[in-house]
Amino acid sequence: MKKSSKLILFSALVAFTTFSCSSDSDKPGNETGGGVDTGKTKYIITATTGAAGIADYLLTADDISKGSITTTGNGIEQDGSYRYYITAQNNFFSLLYGQGNPGAVTTYNLNAEGKLIKKSNFQAETVHVFAAVNKDILTIKVPRSGAASIAQMYKIDAEKSLITGEAQQDTKKLAGNGERAFFTWATQVGEKVYMPYMSIKGDGVDNFGTKNPDSTWVAVYTYPELKLEKVIKDNRTSYLGGYYTNGLYQDENGDAYGFSGAVATSNSVVTSTKPSAVVKIKKGTTEFDKTYFFNVQEKSGGYKIASSTYISKGKVLLQMFGTVGTNKGAAKLAIADLYNQTFTWVTNAPQVITFTTVERYNLVSEDGSSAIVGINTPEGNWIYTINGTTAVATKGIKVEGGQITAIAKLKY
Repeated sequence: MKKSSKLILFSALVAFTTFSCSSDSDKPGNETGGGVDTGKTKYIITATTGAAGIADYLLTADDISKGSITTTGNGIEQDGSYRYYITAQNNFFSLLYGQGNPGAVTTYNLNAEGKLIKKSNFQAETVHVFAAVNKDILTIKVPRSGAASIAQMYKIDAEKSLITGEAQQDTKKLAGNGERAFFTWATQVGEKVYMPYMSIKGDGVDNFGTKNPDSTWVAVYTYPELKLEKVIKDNRTSYLGGYYTNGLYQDENGDAYGFSGAVATSNSVVTSTKPSAVVKIKKGTTEFDKTYFFNVQEKSGGYKIASSTYISKGKVLLQMFGTVGTNKGAAKLAIADLYNQTFTWVTNAPQVITFTTVERYNLVSEDGSSAIVGINTPEGNWIYTINGTTAVATKGIKVEGGQITAIAKLKY
């Protein structure tokens, strides 16, 4: 373990001890933050005011189907300009993007009365990937340019909020084509972790450009060892997901589906010649299924996938780029059926959308029928429930005083 990593781990231990000794999480029956499970839940809505030097406010609500909530005189203010979120082991993690420097990772949970409280706080490297794996959160810091080419992977115990291990990956060696690999996300598939990546120049001039726009890669790692087993390759579409955007999901059958926008660029111009599509990796295999290819661009009338979120039973909510054939334009929402390869535009959603939480900060309804997302518009910001079968959006709670950036749910 490197000296810097030891310091990070030591900081984490000190910070966790400091906070847990003075918080409600130390009380009997509340060791993992949820207390005695009462069967109750509360929604966590994050909203940003857009003010300089201010990140998000954490708001809580019992019901998101109606009413309104505001950031004015309400919620827990986050420090720093950029925050990212993940929920694991009934804890809510707020990660500060430190602009390349280490940033705070703050853990929250609900006490027995349903109040959101701070459980711990520690420093960790600013990362580009963060995903729940088993009872951990796997985070990855990925270099994008310069001499540095080693991606740092960290395992955080999601119950104890402690960094428990790390691994490294040489991204130039992984790409093996004169460029470097840039992980877009990480997904647990069975007992392994699948990490799709982009091939990027990383030359300091056109960092995210590539000379390889029409290929797909998924690196397969053992877990918890994080040892590289192989790279799954294909050339029917482009890379999966995107910068800070998940593009690989496992369904209830154990199969994995990858989503490509086919928007690889060179000097900021889209150079992908393949269609935006969905590919499949069958359960128990580490190869793309050559018999499966869902051409979403064709089914949608020429639009490309911007981001996605899996609902259940093969239904997926897609956010599409609003301008045909490009990576530009106001967002448009659609439902895709992965099993029947059908595409349906969402109805009853706002006509003009400025930002949504589809990229990574959504929920699925208790019955698995719908996606619950934040949708921001020039007229206001609401939580919507979008049915995966009917593709109909239903407006819920309005969030005032800030743009919705994430939605989560915890038990107490």
